[in-house]
Amino acid sequence: MDLLVLRHGEAGRGSALPGDSKRSLTAEGKQEVADLSNGIKSLDVKLDIVYTSPLLRAKQTAEIVAKSLKYKGKIEELDSLKPEGNKLEFYSTLSKLKQDSIVLVVGHEPYLSEMIGEAISQSGCRINLKKAGLARIKVISTLPKIKGELRWLLTPKHLKKIV
Repeated sequence: MDLLVLRHGEAGRGSALPGDSKRSLTAEGKQEVADLSNGIKSLDVKLDIVYTSPLLRAKQTAEIVAKSLKYKGKIEELDSLKPEGNKLEFYSTLSKLKQDSIVLVVGHEPYLSEMIGEAISQSGCRINLKKAGLARIKVISTLPKIKGELRWLLTPKHLKKIV
């Protein structure tokens, strides 16, 4: 299984904004995600499934990427991808998929970087996934935790240059 791990784009901040779960991508964040989507498309990625955190900024990111890649399936929201979500629950979800699946996961920090670190290292590897950054992991096993090999770790600037 190939797991594409994408952090949401830039979201609005400030006391006048709604609660954290309703923070929307900024105009710059939407453009950044559109640009990175074009980079992903240039890499000829075909998605089998898209999972996202239910928080608005992650859903918006997933929708922009899915549309750009002409993904026809349903974007599935998982509570296990919230910032405080349960990674073991998420790994259980992954374990039910076909081994040759290409899965896009959209979520938050520090959850995603911790997941990547756990997947590729046994000694506490620390990855810093930038906003709108993308990692690709070739997953070898999913239970009890995912284990795999890091194939890509791309910043939004890298993805923008790929086009």
